[in-house]
Amino acid sequence: MARDPVCGMFVDEKKAKFKSSHEGKEYFFCSFGCKNNFDKNPDRYLKGTLAGCCRD
Repeated sequence: MARDPVCGMFVDEKKAKFKSSHEGKEYFFCSFGCKNNFDKNPDRYLKGTLAGCCRD
């Protein structure tokens, strides 16, 4: 299981619908909202700042 860097939820990498790459590493997300927020500003979330779940 991977941890969504935006909201902190655990995501099964094999079933994840939403993923992004940043600096050669792949990240997995619980929702499009989390992926979208990460894509806009990945460094914010990689520093450990969780935004809370943003499922729409």
